Amino acid sequence: MKTSAFNEEQESVEKYISIMRQNCYRLLRIIGNLIDITKIDAGHFFTQHLNDDIVSVVENIVLSVADYVESKGSSITFDIEIEEKVMAFDLDAMERIILNLLSNSIKFTSSGGSIEVSIYNKVNSIVISVKDTGVGITAKKQSSIFEKFVQVDKSLSRTREGSGIGLSLVKELVALHNGTIELESTPGKGSEFRIEIPVNLVHEDKGSTELSICTSEDKVERIKIEFSDIYN
Repeated sequence: MKTSAFNEEQESVEKYISIMRQNCYRLLRIIGNLIDITKIDAGHFFTQHLNDDIVSVVENIVLSVADYVESKGSSITFDIEIEEKVMAFDLDAMERIILNLLSNSIKFTSSGGSIEVSIYNKVNSIVISVKDTGVGITAKKQSSIFEKFVQVDKSLSRTREGSGIGLSLVKELVALHNGTIELESTPGKGSEFRIEIPVNLVHEDKGSTELSICTSEDKVERIKIEFSDIYN
């Protein structure tokens, strides 16, 4: 009996610790997004565009969240027209863009649904698409979806809670790459966000370039923060 009671108490403690940790991640995400959107508005947010393979970067992000997506009962696929595309972009900003869009897709896609990430090659640009079979967005809400503090779901459902900052930040980060973002959505069928970014290369001074090394632990931490408003 004592062992059983101890186990129940331990499970209860672990549950509350998990909730506290989740809320801490949510707070970090909200504060980080607020700081960055404020910096962008003030003209004090700077990006470091370096030449890298955008296909590999996006693929690694998709692979890193695959288990999480499957744990929610959904599937995720990665479809490409090209095996490699070296271009200039800010790695940190690109990861946040893709993770944010994936977070939205997971949040609004019920168990049994699917998410598809695709990359299309155009003459002078590339298109990254994040498509899901989620609840979709009404035409009325689509016109304001990229504005600050606008939420798709204003109900009390905690499975779809957010700060309303994410997509506005995504739009700004895409704009810092001289790119555009578009939304196509049908209520009850799903949504597709398409990012188009011009392909440019930068001259990199080998003597001054600093390589940012992102460990697997760093990536896991970032995923936890970006996905923190998806409740279990």
